[in-house]
Parts: sequence; structure tokens; C-alpha cells
Amino acid sequence: MNIIEQNLIGKHSAEDCEDGIVITEDFVAVIDGSTSKSQRRWRPDMKNGRWAMILISDILHRLPADTTLDDFCDQATTLIHKQYHFAEQVTPDIPPQYRICASAVIYSQWWHEVWMIGDCQCMIDGQLYENGKPHEERLARQRAAVFEESYHRYPDMIEDGELVHDYARDEIIPNLIKAIQEENITYAVIDGYTIYKKGVKVINIKNRVTEIVLASDGYPFLKPTLKDSELALGVQMQRDPYNVKTFLATKGKMRGNLSFDDRAYVRFSSDQYYD
Repeated sequence: MNIIEQNLIGKHSAEDCEDGIVITEDFVAVIDGSTSKSQRRWRPDMKNGRWAMILISDILHRLPADTTLDDFCDQATTLIHKQYHFAEQVTPDIPPQYRICASAVIYSQWWHEVWMIGDCQCMIDGQLYENGKPHEERLARQRAAVFEESYHRYPDMIEDGELVHDYARDEIIPNLIKAIQEENITYAVIDGYTIYKKGVKVINIKNRVTEIVLASDGYPFLKPTLKDSELALGVQMQRDPYNVKTFLATKGKMRGNLSFDDRAYVRFSSDQYYD
């Protein structure tokens, strides 16, 4: 594998970034820790999404080359579930809004496959693959629909053109929490409970020479190069920083942040032709 370029930028800072990139001799991965939907933290020194990203990164660094998708899912699920026991607050079923949760897109050199677990993006030879959450688009539309009304209702919502408090997101949080009760029931994530395998997308890249891009959803318009992906993001933040017009999302760019979300991008190639 030849790593062409990579980029990892936290929406606020590198220290609290919930995205991660893993590159080993056998795997390349982008991990996207999920934004917490509650104030509950399993570690007092970091957000749940960042903790999930770190745990999954550690697993990938230790995996044997021939690890299968099922083996990875089992190991990741077991490790995260152990964190609930370590906190001595485990119950038979921790509600999804309190869980340590992440999505991941992983390339296995041994199996010549890309595994998409949760909301993440992949591009192979310029063809885009996505695996978004089924409720995300609907809730993004709901947020956009109430954004203008919220702006007029709450004068402190926007100051000097920057979003200070996203009251429109507050409006959809109850529906967001309701929707994520389907986590690992109708869509897949890594959260310490059995991963919903039907929601995992597997891309077999045998029998062709490829250039591959793995990215988190911090890039709303993924392109074949980092430069073009960053340019598209920059245009979006300039024209529609609240993400309610040209790109709809469940959150916008807050004051003091670099973007609306953490972002991770890695592009690599293989000069092998697989039989």
C-alpha cells in the first residue's frame, strides 16, 4: 500500500477530536466517534466518541493480517462492552444515547475488502460508497425546517454571523434520541453490543488496481483528492455554515470551531493486481 495523503482535523481542537486514522502494514482505517447525545461520560477526561475511537484504534494496531470482518466486530464489541463493566454501571441493556459508540471504514489488505460499519464514506477509483444512518436525512430536514423560526425566536442564537447556540438542534434532540434506539437493530455501529451485520457494507476490490479514499462524514462532499474535498467543504462553510440550505445536517458550524464536525481523510493506492 502506498499512502498518498491524509488529513485529520478536529472541529474544535486536536485534543478533543473524535475522528481517527489508523495505518498499519495490514489495515487502513478511518474511525468516527459518535457525538454524545447525553452528558454521561464513561471517562471523565474525554468524550465518549473520542474514547470509542481510541479503543477501536488500539484493536486495529494489534490485529493479525488475516483477521476477518466477523473477528474484528467481535473483538471491538467485546472491548467496548468491557468498559461498561469497568465503570461498574453496566446493565443488561444500556440505552444507546449513553453508549460508547463509533463508526468505522476499514480496508483489509489480506482480504482486499473495505468494511463500512456505520456512517462513513469510501471512494474507490472515483466511485463513492456511503453507509449513512437511515434517520439522518429526515432529522436534518427537520432541523432545517425549524432553523429560521428558531433564529427569530432566540436573539442569542447567532452573533456576528456565527452560531452560538443551536436551538434548532435542540428541537430535534428528542427525535434524534428516539431514532438511535434502532442502533444495531436496523443499522450498524460499534457500541459494545452485537453489531447488526446486515447494516455492514462490504466492498470487494479484487481483480482491479485501485486508488482508495476512506473518510468520515466531516467531508460533506467527498472528492478523489484531499485538496478538492477541502475546497468543497470550504465553499459549504462559506455559503451555508449552518447546514440548512445547500447541505442539510443535524448540526452546523458553531462559533469558535473550525468546521461543523471533525474530519478524517486518507487516500492510498495499491499496485497489485489481485486474482
